[in-house]
Amino acid sequence: MSTVYLATDQRLERDVALKVLHPNLANDPTFLQRLSREAKAAASLSHPHIVGVLDQGEDGHIAYLVMEYVKGHTLRDVMTEQGALPPRLALALIDPVIEGLAAAHGSGLIHRDIKPENVLIADDGRIKVADFGLARAVSANTSTGALIGTVAYLAPELVLGQAADARSDIYSAGIMLYEMLTGKQPYAGDSPIQVAYQHVNSVVGRPSDVAPGLADDLDELVQWCTATDAENRPVDGAALLTELRHIRTTLTDEQLDHRQSPAQTPHSPATANETTPVGNPAGHPTEALAATASPTEFISHQRNPTTIMAAAGTGLQHSAQDATDRDLNQPGKRELKRIERQQAKDRARAAATPVRQLREGNPRRRGIIWTIVIVILALLAASAGWFFGMGPGSPGTIPDVKNKTVAEAQQLLRTAGFQSEPQDVFDDDIMPGFAVGTEPESGAEVRKFQSVTVFVSKGAQLFPLPTLTGVTLAEAKNALNTAQMALGNVTEAFDDKVPAGVVISQDPATGKEVRHGTPVALVVSKGPQPIPVPDVRGLTKDAAIKALQDVGLKAAIAPDAVNDKKVPKGAILSQAPAGGNLVKGDTVTLTVSDGPRLVKVPSFVGKQAKEARKQLEDLGFEVKINEILGGFFGTVRDQNPVNTEVAEGSLITLTVV
Repeated sequence: MSTVYLATDQRLERDVALKVLHPNLANDPTFLQRLSREAKAAASLSHPHIVGVLDQGEDGHIAYLVMEYVKGHTLRDVMTEQGALPPRLALALIDPVIEGLAAAHGSGLIHRDIKPENVLIADDGRIKVADFGLARAVSANTSTGALIGTVAYLAPELVLGQAADARSDIYSAGIMLYEMLTGKQPYAGDSPIQVAYQHVNSVVGRPSDVAPGLADDLDELVQWCTATDAENRPVDGAALLTELRHIRTTLTDEQLDHRQSPAQTPHSPATANETTPVGNPAGHPTEALAATASPTEFISHQRNPTTIMAAAGTGLQHSAQDATDRDLNQPGKRELKRIERQQAKDRARAAATPVRQLREGNPRRRGIIWTIVIVILALLAASAGWFFGMGPGSPGTIPDVKNKTVAEAQQLLRTAGFQSEPQDVFDDDIMPGFAVGTEPESGAEVRKFQSVTVFVSKGAQLFPLPTLTGVTLAEAKNALNTAQMALGNVTEAFDDKVPAGVVISQDPATGKEVRHGTPVALVVSKGPQPIPVPDVRGLTKDAAIKALQDVGLKAAIAPDAVNDKKVPKGAILSQAPAGGNLVKGDTVTLTVSDGPRLVKVPSFVGKQAKEARKQLEDLGFEVKINEILGGFFGTVRDQNPVNTEVAEGSLITLTVV
């Protein structure tokens, strides 16, 4: 249906895949309208496992799609290289495919052509499904009751001409999983009609019949997906994804890593995937991407199962008419048949033309008639000579009207002998109201009776900016890429309400209409601004609370005061945390001092000074000794204070003789 090129988006400086449709499709305006609708629907899908559609349009008689370029290979390449895959790898490869289908089905989109060639595996391991909507657009364009698809993976209801739904994609995915596990497709035949007949009238066998040793759960999964009656399949990709992941978690390592012996592994035919350069490699690096092993085909569908059975024949044998049609599809025989039919027409025409008139007529009258005919022919020749030599049919060169006003452009064309009609178009470079160019282009030599279209600029086409605030920076970048806008300056700022890494604001603002490629500046939150914790120890309770509130922190008072002989009562004894950084609104817990505790001072009068000192110090007092007459006896004669309660750490004076 198309040729795919690796191309460069010059505006955003990125590689893209450019799919150019074959001319027989591009020449149908109705198809182009359908393609536009399908492309818009596919472009609305933003999912990591679906190839993004970036643009769609026409350039003259060329219709094209611009899609995300996935550098790597296809699932077909993996299957061709490895043959039957171990279940662990097969389930890991098909999981993102089903996840992408689930997202599409949730948006009401159906693929209709799921096959290994449409599963792309990037060099970094990303897996994406390609070509959403294309099969539907082309199928709707056919006028002969044909459908589009790859017959090896085609759901029975599509063969019977019934409507496709999400379960049709599930059937194709089941066939693909069967092939991944066994290394071969479940049905084969000499012609597409034979394979289509088997899809309708046969039941897909268990993979373990071809690859012994596969788990029963895998057999049930494949047969559930490939049930002939769509009612017996998973309703959509989401339902299949849930079961697929459940099976992956329940199978043992031995079942997941089961691999067939070389003798059991079916041989997959090699597929030529060649990359063909196009144009001048040095000056025009655009290149055609690889061809597919299972190309999407036009298949005439029969709306009655009985008709299919008759077409296929008992034992899938071709009738004589099938052989004739097949022979006529060969270029040489088809041309020979066309020549024979034309010769038959010529013989019939010659047989109907008399070789001799029965009535000769008047010779003089015939001479007059011939004279009139010759004169008329001469006049016609003269008129034609004037028309094509000097009149409206004479050739002229289209003048260059770019950057001229509409009036100036039309006057230039009239002077050159052309009639023109203006047509408004968007243009990023030409001011509104001025000519962008013409169709045919300036410098072209055409007949003057041909109408010339003058394209008049309406200015740049503007598009509304998406909302980027409230999302992460990575999500904002994806949104800008989807909207074909550029990322501007990214700055960071503290914000007490917006989490770190989330966009606070954008410039230009949300909804403002700008050109594609406009840079959008983003301010990203660094989270709440850190606040150093002040040291309030030693301050009064009220002063400490105020100091914390002044920097945006909250104070919490511990329920129990603590005695301390050094910190006066009512002052802050300790805080938690004592340092570091907090954010606005965080809490610091304060412990208030209850002052030194009161201790009763016992009397040591008459006792030895050494013992008195020790006991007083054990009680937490400081001791001072005044000796009289040298303190010869070491006996306490007097004590101050004595037999009263004083603060812990107070000074006790002993007089010793």
